[in-house]
Amino acid sequence: MQTNSAKNTIVLLGIGHTNAHILKSWKMKPIDDCQLICVSNFPISTYSGMLPGVLAGQYPIEAMEIDLVRLCASANVRLIIGDVTGIDRQQKRIQFAGRPDLSYDLLSIGVGSRPSFDGIKIKDQQSVVSIKPMQTFNERLNTRIGQLDSEKEILIAVVGGGIGSIEVAFCLDRQLSSNRAGASPLKYKLKLVAGKTGVGSGLLPSTRQLVLDRLEDRSIEVIQGQRVKAIDADALTLENEKTVAADIVLWATNAVAPELLERLDFEKDGRGFLTTTSTLQTKTDGNVFAVGDSGTIEGAVLDKAGVYAVRQGPVLWENLKLAIENRPLKTYRPQTDYLKLINTANGRSIAQFKGRSFYGLWCWWLKDRIDKKFMAMYQNYEPMPMKVAPADPKSTEAMRCLGCGGKIGSEILSSVLGELDIAEHPSVIIGLKNPDDAAVVKTKDNQVTVTTDFFASPLNDPYLTGRIATLNSISDCFVMGAQPSAALALIQLPLQHAKTQLQTMRELMSGSVEELNRANCAIVGGHSIEGPRLTAGFTVLGDQISEAKTKGMLNVGDALILTKPLGSGVLLAALMQAQLSGHYYQEVVDAMLQSNAIALELIRDHEVSAMTDVTGFGLAGHLKEMLVASGVSAEVWLDKVATFSGFDELVQQGIESTLAPDNRVNAADYFLPSENINSVELAKLFDPQTGGGILLGIAQEKTAGLLDFLSENGFAKSAVVGTVAASEKKPQILIKRS
Repeated sequence: MQTNSAKNTIVLLGIGHTNAHILKSWKMKPIDDCQLICVSNFPISTYSGMLPGVLAGQYPIEAMEIDLVRLCASANVRLIIGDVTGIDRQQKRIQFAGRPDLSYDLLSIGVGSRPSFDGIKIKDQQSVVSIKPMQTFNERLNTRIGQLDSEKEILIAVVGGGIGSIEVAFCLDRQLSSNRAGASPLKYKLKLVAGKTGVGSGLLPSTRQLVLDRLEDRSIEVIQGQRVKAIDADALTLENEKTVAADIVLWATNAVAPELLERLDFEKDGRGFLTTTSTLQTKTDGNVFAVGDSGTIEGAVLDKAGVYAVRQGPVLWENLKLAIENRPLKTYRPQTDYLKLINTANGRSIAQFKGRSFYGLWCWWLKDRIDKKFMAMYQNYEPMPMKVAPADPKSTEAMRCLGCGGKIGSEILSSVLGELDIAEHPSVIIGLKNPDDAAVVKTKDNQVTVTTDFFASPLNDPYLTGRIATLNSISDCFVMGAQPSAALALIQLPLQHAKTQLQTMRELMSGSVEELNRANCAIVGGHSIEGPRLTAGFTVLGDQISEAKTKGMLNVGDALILTKPLGSGVLLAALMQAQLSGHYYQEVVDAMLQSNAIALELIRDHEVSAMTDVTGFGLAGHLKEMLVASGVSAEVWLDKVATFSGFDELVQQGIESTLAPDNRVNAADYFLPSENINSVELAKLFDPQTGGGILLGIAQEKTAGLLDFLSENGFAKSAVVGTVAASEKKPQILIKRS
């Protein structure tokens, strides 16, 4: 989060077709004096028009995805991934589950719709696979198929008669009938259960007949005229009490409002969607817009179709700009007819336009062209040009890594400290003379651990920054066997408008206090200033409650265990360059939010020999410190050192943290001359970690029990990554490959 003088905040809640247009337009030219924040419960948004094609294998899954992590990073837009619980219209705040409120000046709600289960008695939820949320549909469908006996015929019912469900039936048939690599063909029976209005309600009779003919050609049974009233483990029950055998029920019925809209204090239509005027503003509150499926224009009778949401995008963009300037808004006029295209998954499509029906190769060509052109607008993740000060046109400051990847290199620190005449004090038990993760000072009645840590935020989210910075700061207490008791905040707020600074500070400190309270540590004061970017950390005091398992206590023969994967430095560097996929984002964030408080139990109950946390100097740098202090060497089993998803892919692209070269220099003398420390293979050893895990030594016979304990407490990727060996001359890091 950098300097931003914007006075106004526009929030997009849900990134469907309409709000995605705002994000794209913002990237091209932001609205003056505004900041944009996107809120989504997924890091990936999906284009419904291409889901059937993905299902049929006509496109890779990436073709229908809008990567919000990359797109927001490229547009310098904040992205919040979280669950919204309500909206306080009086305070103009969005309320979340598990994070502080977010203030807005203008809000656009585009959270879509969901299939309706109203009046349906579901006796077995396992057999039901809803089309929405589309981000997880393929995974859920494949999971359900995998639960069934592949030797028996699988009975599949697609429930719903609209264009979407028709396409799903065609495309699923294509997928299941295709040869699957390494597997025998599935035996299946596919049925389309279309309800009272039948297949293709709203289509021309000629178009409906084309659909029915193609379904018959594919041996897809059509059941229409009766609604489903109950779902069992192996059958549907219709209103006339007839049953339809089904092992899998794909639910794609008419759209109703999501639960969130039901909770909002806004005027709604009969299905729970927010009632709007022709300017797309809600009738209840002119500062709140409702677009796409989320809104219903008063007096207009429109399908809940993506084509309307797409056409609303330019109108909403203009109206947001006009609303900021307090000028009259433009009217959205929905088209009276639109092109309808149905993918039949055989290289052809059915089309309907201006009262005529078509079927053929050219219809598929047209659909394919329209969909690809639409998605190309939202899959451009090239970053916006960075603005640098005229006095420094060659500035690379914006590309320097943040988090623990922004630390000063170890060589610089060691060189400067070696030149200084630093006084000693008899109360200092552990300090610079025998450096460790934290200092330990003797008081009259106790020993107190003292540590400090802060960093420039690697995320454009003050709440997450507060949590991660706090966990990073108190981690050194934990690995030294100390219970954090008091913390002093060190905060640098970006140069922002006062209203924005208030929001930033509120989110930052909410996250910080949340983690301090969880650690039973009191915040007792601190200091805050303004500066070029958000920087946060704490000076922490801790009560020594266990013997400090310092870096110098490794024993020959000890197993080396690492509790978290490596790679956060590369992933955060990729995030800054808009290269981090949304598929990889949440894993690394979750790891950074995982506390190392478990270190206290490891010391107390598991006879750990030595311990440190792995942060800015990487695994090699922190291991080197342990080896030097202990006078031993270590074998590192390279294939056992886990990394975050996406790490290898990003390293192959040449992405690394700006601190990684210094980390190589820092540890180079401790590797054999035959090792190429600049190789891609060894990159993970030098990658600086933000919120990294614990590296510890323990007797070999105790490893199984310790790994079980770690896994039971949320560190499922803990692993033995090496062993401690005797050192003949100087400590060495010996790389072993399987």
